[in-house]
Amino acid sequence: RPPIAGIPELRRWFAGELSHTDSSGSAPAESWHSADVMVASGGQAALAAAFRALAAPGEAIVMESPTYWGAIGAARQAGLVIVPVPRSDGAPRADDLDAALTSSGARVFYAQPNHANPTGDRWDAGQRSAILDVITAHRAFLVEDDWAHDLGIDEPVRPLAVADRDGHVVYVRSLTKSMSPSMRVAGILARGPARVRIEQALAHSDLFVSPILQWAALDVVSRPAWRTHRKTLARALGDRRDALLAALRGAGFDPRRPAGGLHLWVDLGVGRAGDALPDADTVVARALTKGLAISPGAEWFPAEPTGLFVRLTYSAVTPDRYDDAVRILSESL
Repeated sequence: RPPIAGIPELRRWFAGELSHTDSSGSAPAESWHSADVMVASGGQAALAAAFRALAAPGEAIVMESPTYWGAIGAARQAGLVIVPVPRSDGAPRADDLDAALTSSGARVFYAQPNHANPTGDRWDAGQRSAILDVITAHRAFLVEDDWAHDLGIDEPVRPLAVADRDGHVVYVRSLTKSMSPSMRVAGILARGPARVRIEQALAHSDLFVSPILQWAALDVVSRPAWRTHRKTLARALGDRRDALLAALRGAGFDPRRPAGGLHLWVDLGVGRAGDALPDADTVVARALTKGLAISPGAEWFPAEPTGLFVRLTYSAVTPDRYDDAVRILSESL
């Protein structure tokens, strides 16, 4: 039977990805080691194990709002009470996070600091520092979901875990989005007792990840072609993002331009004040009957949605179909 934590070679690779000099040219706060790494069967399994390991049923977990629906589901399945904090200028305000942790007693904060799904938001340097200070002051854990690590378009992604000096960040990085939907392999990095508890949670749910998948993933990321693939992917995603943005803006929509990721977050109510608009679920259903599949915004909110949002994905469809997609979206309002 392979090691529960994963094959040593792949664990060393995940640790090395966080331990090298970062894109700003400064050294990481503390190097990560292969002993800190566990391999999980995809990012979703890693998040579920982290939530079960770090909080007991009935306890609170703080989450950005909106946020990844899979994390919302994993927290609820673990019996946790979700405490949402809104984003302001791309990130939760440090004082809002402090208040949420204080009032709820939560010791876990789930976040996507880079190219958040669904909004595409990215924390700036000041926001990252302020939020990490709050987490440290509360002696809490920040579960960093770096799902889009390989999907940076305008510049490379710098994980928050690089700046973690005290073991407060539990870092999750999946290879599925950038490699293949069938490559359900992710690394989860943690230090101290948190790492032990997460490994136990993984053992109870997955036992171990297929070594065939692990060796296949290692073979891909170890080749020089991996860097070429990531650069090619960034260019292709950038072209598709900009083409979809142009088509949407030409039709009167005004989504923000994300610096990476796979999605655009569209507020259908912008510029349509006073119009009698249907709810997002109705828009999505109408669009689907005409051949356009989009995601309703409500499923990305841990509580009530704050507007009429939908998420559009530009990764799977070529730009020659974007004008038709935007036409269908407009007709569905």
